[in-house]
Amino acid sequence: MKNKLILFWVIMAITIASVITIYLKPTSLGLDLVGGSRLMLEAQTSETVKTITPEIMDSLQYAIENRVNAMGVGETIVQKVGTKRLLVEIPNITDTAKAKEFIGQTAELEFKRPIKKMDGSTEWQSTGLTGKDLKKALVGSTPSTGEWMVQLEFNLEGAKKFSDLTKELTGKQMAIFFNGELQSAPNVNEQISGGHAQITGDYEYAEAKKMVDLLNAGALPVGAEIIQEETVGPTLGADSINKSKTAGLIGISAVMIFMILYYRVAGLISCFALIIYACLNFAIFKLVPVTLTLTGIAGFILSIGMAIDANILIFERTKEELKMGRSLFTAINSGFDRAFTSIFDSNVSTIMTCLILYYFGASIVKGFALTLIIGVCLSMFSAITVTKNFMHLVFGSKELKYPELFGLKKEDIQNAYVATETKREKAKFGVLD
Repeated sequence: MKNKLILFWVIMAITIASVITIYLKPTSLGLDLVGGSRLMLEAQTSETVKTITPEIMDSLQYAIENRVNAMGVGETIVQKVGTKRLLVEIPNITDTAKAKEFIGQTAELEFKRPIKKMDGSTEWQSTGLTGKDLKKALVGSTPSTGEWMVQLEFNLEGAKKFSDLTKELTGKQMAIFFNGELQSAPNVNEQISGGHAQITGDYEYAEAKKMVDLLNAGALPVGAEIIQEETVGPTLGADSINKSKTAGLIGISAVMIFMILYYRVAGLISCFALIIYACLNFAIFKLVPVTLTLTGIAGFILSIGMAIDANILIFERTKEELKMGRSLFTAINSGFDRAFTSIFDSNVSTIMTCLILYYFGASIVKGFALTLIIGVCLSMFSAITVTKNFMHLVFGSKELKYPELFGLKKEDIQNAYVATETKREKAKFGVLD
C-alpha cells in the first residue's frame, strides 16, 4: 500500500505540473485558426540549370521547408504546384516582406583566395570551399569585446579542405563571402585543423542569427522568384475554436456519464483518470510545441476516445473475473493483466499507421498524426498506471460486498475455490483458464 500511495502522489505532482504548464505557456495555432502569409514561388532556370526537373523541385521544397522551420513557426505547408511552383503557407506571420526576405535569399557561403592582377589590384578567386561543406553554424561572441560572430563547423570533407586551404594561404588573406558580399578577409597565420572557422564583423545579434539560420537551412538549389503573395485571414478563427471546445466538452461529458452509469464506481475512477490524461496530453502539446489546427484537435479528441476504450476493455475483463468468484484484488489485477495484450496490440497498430501518415502525409495530415501518436501513448499510461493505481487505493484488498459498485448483481457472482492463504487478497482464486 505504501508504494501505491507514493505512485499516487507522483501522479498528482505530474498533474499539477501539467496544469501549471497549460496555464503559463501559450498555445500555438495553425494557419486555419490564426491566419498568416501565403506565397507562390516559381523555380528559375540559370546558366548551370537549364531545365527544372522533379529532383530539383524536391531539393527546393526541402530547402524552403528548412528555412520556414528556422523562422520558428509550425504547421507550415510547402507543397508543389505544377512542375516548377511551390505554395508556401506560414501561420501567424502576416508580414509578407519578412517571409519573402528570409525565404528568397540564396544563402551562398564561399571561401576565396586573393589573386594579384596585372594592374596590381587584388581579385578574389573561388577555392571550392562553400556552404555545402558545412556541418552546422552557431551564433557566438568574442570573449574580449562581446561582439557577435558566426561560428562554423565543417563536415569531414570540409574540414580537410579548410585545413589544406589555410596551409596554402599561410601569411596571406582568406576572404569569406556570403550571398556574394565580402564579410571578412582575415590574415591566415598558420594552418588551422579541426574543422572550425569564424565569421566576424560588426553584427547585431539578429543579423548573425539570421545568417546562421540561412546557413543551417542550406542554399537553394536554384533561384526561386515569388510571383504571388497575400496575407491570409483565419478561415475558421475564434468562432470555430469555441465551437470545437463546445463539441469536445459535450462529447467528453457524454462519455463520462456513460462510464459512470454503466461501470458505477469504476467508471467514476476512469473519469478522474481521463481528466488527468487530458491535462498531461495538452501540456505536452504546449511543451513540444504542437501547432494545433482543427485536424490536430480532431486527433486529440480521438485519442480521448481511445483512452476510454482501454478502460472499457479492463473493466469488462475485471467483471468477468468477479463473475467467476475471484476476490476483488485478484479480479482487478487479472483484469488489467489480461486486457493489456489487446490494449497494447490495438495501440501499436494505431501508432504505426500514424507514423506512416506523419512521414508520407501532407503537412496538415502530419498535425493529426502527431497529436494522435502522443495521445495514444499517454492513453496507455493513463489506463494501465493511473486507473489501476486509483482502483487499488479505492478498493484495496476488500471483499466485494456490493457487486452493484461494478454494475453487477449478486446472482451474477459464482462460487470459487477458496485457498488457505495468509493474505486476504490471495484467498480466493477461482478457476484459472
